[in-house]
Amino acid sequence: MQPAPVTPMVKKLLILNVGIWLLLVIGLQELVLHSRVVFEYFGLIPDSTVFRFYLWQPFTYMFLHSGSEIFHILFNMLLLWWLGAELELRWGSRFFLTYYLVCGVGAAVIYTVGAILYFWLTNQAYVLGVPVVGASGAVYGLLLAYGMIFGDRVMYFMMMFPMKAKHLVMILGGIELVTLLSSGPTGPVATLCHLGGLATGFLYLLYLAQRRGGGSAGRKKPKRKYGRKLRLVVDNDRLGDDQGDRPPRYWN
Repeated sequence: MQPAPVTPMVKKLLILNVGIWLLLVIGLQELVLHSRVVFEYFGLIPDSTVFRFYLWQPFTYMFLHSGSEIFHILFNMLLLWWLGAELELRWGSRFFLTYYLVCGVGAAVIYTVGAILYFWLTNQAYVLGVPVVGASGAVYGLLLAYGMIFGDRVMYFMMMFPMKAKHLVMILGGIELVTLLSSGPTGPVATLCHLGGLATGFLYLLYLAQRRGGGSAGRKKPKRKYGRKLRLVVDNDRLGDDQGDRPPRYWN
């Protein structure tokens, strides 16, 4: 997989994520306050989101990363670049940003609902109060889209084993599902968010395809004679023109 040059919207997201990490997480939280206050207010905490009405958390959590594990932000930003640049070139900046944010928020909603259901079933409140931070939910949405659009391109699983992108997405999704079923949502990695990003990306693209009548995979729709509108066609066709002190759960 040859990475594309950094595209405009991907560049802005990279700068925003790294800037927030340096200023708020490393600078303010770790060096000045020596507490988890940034994660407590802006990370995703199901208890705070639902019962304290911190409704910004499903959006803000995706711009925060671990202050102690540099590989957390490094891997997320590399994947944002490698996957996102190709998709932005394909879709245009506006739709790419919309899709990225929808996947991130959708992953947060799925995680929150899953955490509440887990609490009701097991009476374990721990999962409701642990901050979740990271862009992995949105990045997994990008991975899903990349596998659907560029499914036959070769990617390297664990940087060693070449395989088609669509097969890599299936393998990673299967690993996340097995991990979730074996350890539940209380593990150190928020696998439910990863799966939420995959599910949200798939459902969002399916919804747009159905709304525009793209029910047959691989069939192009005729161009409209008026204006320039976003078009979404399934498979490999073009997808449009540009128009406290509790430790966080890190996504790796």
